[in-house]
Amino acid sequence: MNILLLGSGGRESAIARLIAKSHKVNNFFISPGNPGMKTYGECISLDGFEQIGNFCIEKNVDMLVVGPEQPLVDGISDYFASNNSLKNIVVIGPNKIAAQLEGSKDFSKEFMFKHNIPTAKYRTFTSKNITEGKEFLKTLSAPYVLKADGLAAGKGVLILNSIEEAEKELEDMLNNQKFGSASNKVVIEEYLSGIECSVFVLTDGKNYVLLPEAKDYKRIGEGDTGLNTGGMGSISPVPFCDEVFMQKIKTNIIDRTIDGLQKEGIHYQGFIFFGLINVNGEPYVIEYNVRMGDPETESVFARIDSDIVEAFCLIESQKLNEYKIKINPMSATTVMLCSGGYPESYEKNKIIQGLDKATDAIIYHAGTKENDRNEIITSGGRVIAVTCLGDNIKQALDKCYNTIRNISFDKMYYRKDIGNDLI
Repeated sequence: MNILLLGSGGRESAIARLIAKSHKVNNFFISPGNPGMKTYGECISLDGFEQIGNFCIEKNVDMLVVGPEQPLVDGISDYFASNNSLKNIVVIGPNKIAAQLEGSKDFSKEFMFKHNIPTAKYRTFTSKNITEGKEFLKTLSAPYVLKADGLAAGKGVLILNSIEEAEKELEDMLNNQKFGSASNKVVIEEYLSGIECSVFVLTDGKNYVLLPEAKDYKRIGEGDTGLNTGGMGSISPVPFCDEVFMQKIKTNIIDRTIDGLQKEGIHYQGFIFFGLINVNGEPYVIEYNVRMGDPETESVFARIDSDIVEAFCLIESQKLNEYKIKINPMSATTVMLCSGGYPESYEKNKIIQGLDKATDAIIYHAGTKENDRNEIITSGGRVIAVTCLGDNIKQALDKCYNTIRNISFDKMYYRKDIGNDLI
């Protein structure tokens, strides 16, 4: 079969690597892709739904796999379903209504409360009732959690230690559009204290396959300090996600989510990411994502030993329960190499050296491109994801950091404490 994957980051690099291993794939296209993904498939640049659709018709594409959230929130699944020439192409990714689980924090919180899914108490505010928002803040205890309702590239969540800061940031988000239109609404949430983890499923809307869990590290600084980023590294499996804890997640969160979608008549096919927090042994949902996480995918997909395309093929007929996933018992760890200055302003076009010396690691390109001399250069904040497998977390991390010693680019930055809290 012919497959088109949308995306260009570390997550899509990990997905592409697994798709390329499938015996079911004839032609594999990636848009736009990156230099590292050229080893998995043919990278082409497609702009907009119409161009993507025309390419699928021209190349007889059988399946569209959507990596990032933005096309899903914008309705690419609906675009394909409503076009007679495209409607028979299987789209791995939910429709526009279902994608609101990530596209709108207010929608997702309302969904969770309606279906008795454990989550923090909250209220949603706009510029019209900002005074009420400040009054609601006074009913909470520090730290205060403010979330932009819409998509903000993983940076729309603020955790603030004083009510004065919280009130100021609330005004900045609602009145000054700190996160653009994403903060036209702001969700103020009760702070939950605990340790976070990420759980993923692939679902056909009725059945689901549980993928390996992971833990990611969002803060730029060591010891989980500084600004939020898209993710500085990840670990899989997660030691505290034992059988008892995972059963609570399945019963109280995953099953209720799938049942809730069915009750509301929302057809969902694709990945669901559950951003969770372990509060004294009880799992609570912090957020949903309607795609795989990044950099969690780099660790999670490194542990999947079965053919992921076989699972994708069972989605259309809602027979995903027939898929037998094979998970490597080894630990996978990922460390992100970032541009200096990230997540704030940073320079691009820095030559990356030493990638050819990474013989004991999987190198996922995340923010790279080629210059006129065919050199690999930086093009994003998060540049390279270094992933390694080991018998335990420490062994895998040692491999990562040994690999990183051979890679360099100007002002390269990475956290040196990924996974230390789990060892």
